[in-house]
Amino acid sequence: MTDQPSETPGHEAGSHGKLPVLTLGALGVVFGDIGTSPIYALKESFVGHHRLAVDADHIFGVLSLIFWTMTLLVTVKYVFIVMRADNKGEGGSMALLALILRKLGETKWTPAVAILGVLATALFYGDAIITPAMSVLSAVEGLTVVNSGFEAYVLPIATIILIGLFLIQNHGTTKVGLLFGPIMALYFLVLAVLGVINLSSHPSIIGIINPYWAVHFFLIDPKLAFLALGSVVLAVTGAEALYADMGHFGRKAISISWLYAAFPCLLLNYMGQGALLLDDPAAAANPFFLLAPEWARLPLVILATMATVIASQAVISGAFSVTQQAVQLGFLPRIRIAHTSASAAGQIYVPLVNWALLALVLLLVIGFQSSSNLAAAYGIAVTGTMVITSCMMGVLTFNVWRWNPLLAGATTGIFLLIDGAYFASNATKIPDGGWFPLLVAAIVFVALTTWSKGRAIMYHYMKEGAMEVPLFIQSISHSLKRVPGTAIFLSSRVEGVPPALLHNVKHNKILHERVIILTVLTEGVPHLPLVGRSEVTDWGEGFYRIVWRHGFMEDVDVPAAMKSVEGCGGPINISSTSYFLSRQTLIASARPGMAPWREKLFAWMMRNAETPMEFFKLPTNRVVELGSQVEI
Repeated sequence: MTDQPSETPGHEAGSHGKLPVLTLGALGVVFGDIGTSPIYALKESFVGHHRLAVDADHIFGVLSLIFWTMTLLVTVKYVFIVMRADNKGEGGSMALLALILRKLGETKWTPAVAILGVLATALFYGDAIITPAMSVLSAVEGLTVVNSGFEAYVLPIATIILIGLFLIQNHGTTKVGLLFGPIMALYFLVLAVLGVINLSSHPSIIGIINPYWAVHFFLIDPKLAFLALGSVVLAVTGAEALYADMGHFGRKAISISWLYAAFPCLLLNYMGQGALLLDDPAAAANPFFLLAPEWARLPLVILATMATVIASQAVISGAFSVTQQAVQLGFLPRIRIAHTSASAAGQIYVPLVNWALLALVLLLVIGFQSSSNLAAAYGIAVTGTMVITSCMMGVLTFNVWRWNPLLAGATTGIFLLIDGAYFASNATKIPDGGWFPLLVAAIVFVALTTWSKGRAIMYHYMKEGAMEVPLFIQSISHSLKRVPGTAIFLSSRVEGVPPALLHNVKHNKILHERVIILTVLTEGVPHLPLVGRSEVTDWGEGFYRIVWRHGFMEDVDVPAAMKSVEGCGGPINISSTSYFLSRQTLIASARPGMAPWREKLFAWMMRNAETPMEFFKLPTNRVVELGSQVEI
């Protein structure tokens, strides 16, 4: 009924030797965000912007909603269904988009699916800004439980931690990452122990697994129950990480970590908080830290802060990965991407994204001042992404996996109803801060779609005036002097003569003995096998076209790639090879295309993009750039 998931090479989830390590790693990285939710989720449900009475009906009702939210949205939706939609082992919005587009081809659904995927990516950036601010600030606020005199130090300490976190990104997280798993394992163990100790005084709290209490909450207080969904959903923030990080750890490791470690520990902790509130309603001010005896609260604050730093690191690394995928798939211009590990390809650092995130995170912390104020902005991006994932899941079940229409419709409809209810509840937060992630997402969405559409328009007009290669060869092959060596002309298209070659002939009036037109294409899969990546066409007269393909999670090293290409007149000697690049200058025209402001934005993005020389790792002393003008 479905495509069987295929794990990425190097860490097969079925490997008995690696599975325990991957499971521990998944516990440390994947569940950092959702694991820190108990710090604020129940607290915000009772003392947030829509206060609830701290009585048995409301405590059981909220906790029942939290339990069933984790069960339905995380366990059933993501672990059992969405994570089966792996793109050659990779997950996440961009990988899912590439998978669906590859399976669907060009259909009437293609543009709508593309917009959904891009919108989900844009919302992820909004979430990536709020998560570090909310998580770290809520953990440091635990100091006020230890001693109310620490309140004045909360903001400075949280700010210093966040600045330090972003400053170390360029050094990579390989060594620090080794500690993530053990620290989070200890953190989840502490969650469970604190929960069990407190729920022992009220074992009846286990009754929250009965959906009656969630329904009862809506019956006795429908308006507040609906508004409470906006806080309840904070318990599953980070659920998208299960899917997004699938390529790093594998579906099996992530599933085991959730089902046998993270989920039980979280549930026990929430039950313990509920039991505490039954005993002491005033503890709703900060039930997570008040679970601990007084002597253990400062160590708990330190451990929770470490956990929130790990959660923040995971979302920052996710932003880097999503940016790389967006660049490779043609939704963003070339951006400088640095590798911080010689062995782990996924360990990357994107300076532009790093400093933009830091600036916006600090703006949030300073502007909102407290985690309760930030909670008003938190959730809208998460629930929006969940709604989009359910829509894309519908396309998968109907058109790709081809489930029985009744089963596909019922499954999609149920999750759209649940996700839609949470999104609608969070929409009430927009005036109180929810506008911020939506504004960020809107800016990112405009940038992604403007670049994609601008490139399509530019290539369309370039194709209109392009000359066919055989005709070009026939017109110049015997009239120009040939000089020793190889010239590689990079072209974004697989047909026609690249502008750089035309300008070279026009101005220099010479040709190299061997002329190669090279097009690098990004496929809709994360990785490609080393064999069969290149396609060579021999046009005679020393002219060749090479189409070289790579996955969207892979870097492009053109000189290294050319060493493995055969059938183009012998080995390519780097010392006698010159690379010719086209540099386009965009000119606005009256032709139909984009709005003038979007044309200016596209032109600005093109001017500030990383040069092809850096992006394709070309030797600086072997590159020649030739300019041309393109109307859009």
